[in-house]
Amino acid sequence: MRDGTETRARLEREAMRLFVEQGVAETSIREVARAAGVAEGAMYRHFVGKDELVASLFLGHYLKFARALDRLQAAAPGARAKLDAMIREFCRFFDDDPVLFRFLLFAQHRQLAKVSAGAATPVDVIRDTLARGMRAGEIPKADAEVAAAMVIGLVLQVATSIVYGRIRGRLMPHAGRLSAAAWAVLSAKPAR
Repeated sequence: MRDGTETRARLEREAMRLFVEQGVAETSIREVARAAGVAEGAMYRHFVGKDELVASLFLGHYLKFARALDRLQAAAPGARAKLDAMIREFCRFFDDDPVLFRFLLFAQHRQLAKVSAGAATPVDVIRDTLARGMRAGEIPKADAEVAAAMVIGLVLQVATSIVYGRIRGRLMPHAGRLSAAAWAVLSAKPAR
């Protein structure tokens, strides 16, 4: 007797691919089932509907990415090494699983509100890491939320430019420069 794990994984993978290619609103449950090679009814054995599928995909992968960032920063010595490790993980993740990365990037606008209070997100991990660096005197004191937004913005804007074809190739070759730019942003003295 099969447990449905393989079918669910295939449904999830095809759903993400279709959501990225066509958009969430434009993709039907029927299309996901067809792409996964299962009957539409099989879809409903795993998910109540498309909203649950999207939320499950987003929350599961988004929070898993946060845990990966947290493990990496915890293992790195000092704020600069922690920042570099997290930026390199963003780049690796983008290059290794572009469909998943794009899905998380595109779906976040409607899904972030569904993250449970107290669940550590990638933004939380970066903000908290930077805040600890500020308290330790390794990073000039600033608003940690703004600092995290600036760091994430640097990385995501380059990733988005790759997604839309303005920049060719992979993200990892830019990791060192992104890390240096993020450190420079964090270290910059504010203009008066």
